[in-house]
Amino acid sequence: MSDLRTSRTSRPTRTRLVGAATAVVLAALSLTACNDGTGVHAEDVAAAGTPATSPAAHSPSQAKSPATSAAKSGAGTSATTSKAPAPAGKPVTCEGSNTRTVAAPLNRPVNHMLLTVTNTGSRTCYLYYYPAVRFGEAQAVPPVIEDSQPQAVVTLAPGESGYASVNLSATDGSGTNGRTVKSLTVYFEGRSDSGSVGTGAHPSLPAKGVYVDDSLKVTYWQQSMDDALTW
Repeated sequence: MSDLRTSRTSRPTRTRLVGAATAVVLAALSLTACNDGTGVHAEDVAAAGTPATSPAAHSPSQAKSPATSAAKSGAGTSATTSKAPAPAGKPVTCEGSNTRTVAAPLNRPVNHMLLTVTNTGSRTCYLYYYPAVRFGEAQAVPPVIEDSQPQAVVTLAPGESGYASVNLSATDGSGTNGRTVKSLTVYFEGRSDSGSVGTGAHPSLPAKGVYVDDSLKVTYWQQSMDDALTW
């Protein structure tokens, strides 16, 4: 009876020992097979009973860059934060030599044209008052819509644009002296509002020209296109 009990007790122990030894051998074989110059594969390590490391933890996209680490630690701010250089020199008046002007007839509002002036210089420039436009051989410039005057002078940093709209003709046909013109000159006002300054701009018009009449008028320069098109 004692021998039988001893035999029954020993069998599970030997089974566990054999199973553990087999697992160790399998783990060793798995790691050895994978260590062939390509590295240890995560799935093989996991099969051998060793916790796997997620590939994402070593992904280049997840690695911290020196700039990120410096920013998080509060150090190296000057090295990681860049600011656009400020325009050199004092602001000047926008005029033909430091801007580019485009004239675009519009379908809506009807009988309107949008003037877009872009600062092509290296300094901030001011668009004062309103454009003095001359269509064809006209001797006088059209009046401005007084209610369109903005609260502040339009200011253009290099690369920025300002806008004005031109009411070319009466929508109801009531305008007089209607004619088709094929050339346009835009003059720019100075701060003193005593006449144009600098050189004028000569934006091109459609080959067929544009139709204008004596109801022709312009808006003040506006900082946004939407404001220019509301008149």
